[in-house]
Amino acid sequence: MAMTAGKGVTFARGFVAGAVAAGVKEAGTARLDVAVIASTAEHCHAAAVFTTNQVIAAPCLVTKKNAARGHLRGIVVNSGNANACTGPQGERDALAMATAAGTLLRVDPEQIAVASTGVIGVSMPMARITPAIGRVALSESGWDDASRAIMTTDTKPKVAQREVSLSGGAVRIGGIAKGAGMIHPNMATLLAFVTTDALIDGAALRPMLRSAADDTFNAISVDGDTSTNDTLLVLANGASGVRVGTVDGPAFLDALTAVCLDLARGIVADGEGVTKVFEVRVAGAASDGDARVAARTVTTSNLVKTAIHGADPNWGRILAAAGRSGAKVEAAKASVRIGGIAVFDKGAPCAFEPAAVRAVFEQPEIAIVVDLGLGDATARAWGTDLSSEYVRINADYTT
Repeated sequence: MAMTAGKGVTFARGFVAGAVAAGVKEAGTARLDVAVIASTAEHCHAAAVFTTNQVIAAPCLVTKKNAARGHLRGIVVNSGNANACTGPQGERDALAMATAAGTLLRVDPEQIAVASTGVIGVSMPMARITPAIGRVALSESGWDDASRAIMTTDTKPKVAQREVSLSGGAVRIGGIAKGAGMIHPNMATLLAFVTTDALIDGAALRPMLRSAADDTFNAISVDGDTSTNDTLLVLANGASGVRVGTVDGPAFLDALTAVCLDLARGIVADGEGVTKVFEVRVAGAASDGDARVAARTVTTSNLVKTAIHGADPNWGRILAAAGRSGAKVEAAKASVRIGGIAVFDKGAPCAFEPAAVRAVFEQPEIAIVVDLGLGDATARAWGTDLSSEYVRINADYTT
C-alpha cells in the first residue's frame, strides 16, 4: 500500500471535481462554498454512514434515500449553511440542489448525494446556490478547490489517498474531509467524501465502510458534540477494472481505513482552538466494546483536556474518566503511562518526576496508554486539548 501526494477525490480514476463561490459563506465574495464531485463512469456504487443525532439535517435525509438505492453518480455540497432545522423548505432546498447537480451531470437527481455544513437554523440562499451549481467546471484538477469549498472554521483542507495492489492489479482510494468543531462523530459538522476506482458493489462496501468509520472517524473528538450533518460517503466506480475479490478484502479495507484515518486525524489536528492532539490507547480490556468506550471517554473528558492544555500532570483524571466510561475497570489491575512514563501501575501510584510529565503535556502530540489488565482487547482514540480559543470561536460563531 503506497501513500501518494495530491488529488484526493480525483486520485481514483474516473472522478472529477470542481467548486465555485456562490455567496453562501459571505455574499459578494470570492470564497469557494459550493462543490461538486462526480464519477465519469456510469455505474458507480455507493455506501454511506450518517450522524446518529436525532436532529438530522435535510441534506442527510435526502442523501439517505438516494444512497439506499446503492448507486450515486455525484455529490453536491455547500458550506456556510447547514440546512438543518429549516423545516419542510429545507428538504425542498436539498432536493433542488440534487436537481441542479443532476442537470449539470445529466443524470437523475436520485443519483446525487447532497451535503451541507455551516450555521444551523438559517434558510438556504437558493437564489444564489442553484445557478452556482450550474457554473461548476469539473476536472481532475478540481480536487483542491473542492477540498477548500467545504471548509467552515477549518484552517486547512484535509486530503488523503492510497494506492493498493490487489490480486488483479492496483486500485486507488482518495478523499477529502472538513471538520473543526462539533466533532464527536457517532456515525456516523463533519463531512468526508471518499472515492475509489475499485470494482466493488455496495453490499461489500457498506460493512467495510462501517468498520473503517469505527476505527477512525468514530474514534476522534474535539468537543464531544455530534453534529446534525455528519456524513461519510464512498463512491466506487470500478474504472480500474480491478475487482475486490474475497482474498483482496483485507488489503482493500486496510487502505480504506488508512485514508479515513488520515482524514480523521487531520480533522483533530485542525480542531477549533486546538494546540495539542493526544492519542489514548486502551489495552487489556475485557472486550472490544469496553476498549473503545474507555478510550473515547478519556479523549472527551474536559478535565483531561484542560489538564493537557495547561500541562498539569494530574494523571488521576485519566483513570477516573476510564472508570466512569461504562467499561469494566478494576483499579487494582489498571496501569497508566503518559509518554512512556509510568504514573500508575497495577493499582498503585508510581514515583515519577512531575516536570517530566509536564514536558510530555507541552508537546503538540501526546501518547497515553491505559492498561486495564482484564483481557486482550485494545482500541485507540484521538482527542484534543480544550483552550480559551475554542470558547472564543464558538461564542462568536454567528456574529
